[in-house]
Amino acid sequence: MRKYWFKPKQFWRWFAAYYPVTKEGWITTIGAIAAIVYIAVGADAESHSISDTFFRMAPGVIVVLLIFDIISFRTGEYPAWWKKYHESR
Repeated sequence: MRKYWFKPKQFWRWFAAYYPVTKEGWITTIGAIAAIVYIAVGADAESHSISDTFFRMAPGVIVVLLIFDIISFRTGEYPAWWKKYHESR
């Protein structure tokens, strides 16, 4: 049996948010949060306004969240409600 790092939590009808359930999942989550904080602090140190900070940090945060999403989907349990949806079609 496969050891999942993340488990899905359903919200709305088809959407899933993954939460960590193992040590590896927590390390990945904390690493993603640390990377976002590092990007935000670096962007804020070089900017002069809130909008400047946002535009400097947005690309880096998007990349970190995309990588985190791919990792959590690949190492997480497949949502059961998606299986039901695909079987009914």
